[in-house]
Amino acid sequence: MPLADLPIKPGSLQIRHLAKAYKPGHPVLKDINLDIDGTGLTAIIGPSGTGKSTLIRCINRLVDPSAGEIWLSVDGQRLDMARLKGGALRRSRRHIGMVFQEYNLVERLSVMENLLTGRLGYVSAWQAFRRKFPREDFDRAHELLDTVGLGAFANQRADALSGGQRQRVGIARALMQCPSVMLADEPTSSLDPKTSVEIIQLLREQGQRHNIPVVVNIHDVELARRHADRVIGMTGGEVVYDGPPSGLNGDHLDTIYGGRAWQQ
Repeated sequence: MPLADLPIKPGSLQIRHLAKAYKPGHPVLKDINLDIDGTGLTAIIGPSGTGKSTLIRCINRLVDPSAGEIWLSVDGQRLDMARLKGGALRRSRRHIGMVFQEYNLVERLSVMENLLTGRLGYVSAWQAFRRKFPREDFDRAHELLDTVGLGAFANQRADALSGGQRQRVGIARALMQCPSVMLADEPTSSLDPKTSVEIIQLLREQGQRHNIPVVVNIHDVELARRHADRVIGMTGGEVVYDGPPSGLNGDHLDTIYGGRAWQQ
């Protein structure tokens, strides 16, 4: 069905014929077509170098696509993120929350100040420079810190936190944007197994609570199987599996990872 005929669902993503090549003739993404909506957690798995991070970064335009369309539904409108530029792109990016592998916190700032950077797209440059945010932003930040289990850390410097605590701040900062969709690029790669489970569960819970889809790149297949609502398997820049975790079998994993040596 043509996109124009599809109902507009808040926070939905429609990706059509997306391609990316950093060097001509060497595509990293090849004709990606995906529909992502609802409030579930979608896990993208696959070997290193297969385009998982590039896909995430094309969606939020940290990387410019070489071809294709990325339609994001926001406030009753469908925006093609692949075509936007300048102020229109900056305004649209406010609706995409991003959680990074290496946290991307401002280490010398407090936890509260890091959360408030999630509102920079909503205040003037002068207000941001003077750190003058509306009272409701502070109230929301305190609420989110309680939600992620860091209510007592508002005035703590970010560089004094553990890895798991930093990632919780990153999640809360993304939620400060009131996003229409949440993206997370390898959010558990630097964390121990117990903390990794906690972070994935937190992402899924917050997606459900705020009624937004969450898309996560992840290397840990079992973590994806246990906690995702949908798994997208990629290899060689292409989608080779798209379905429920329960349907992901050994043959699919052989295709995704090129044999079973990865299990040994």
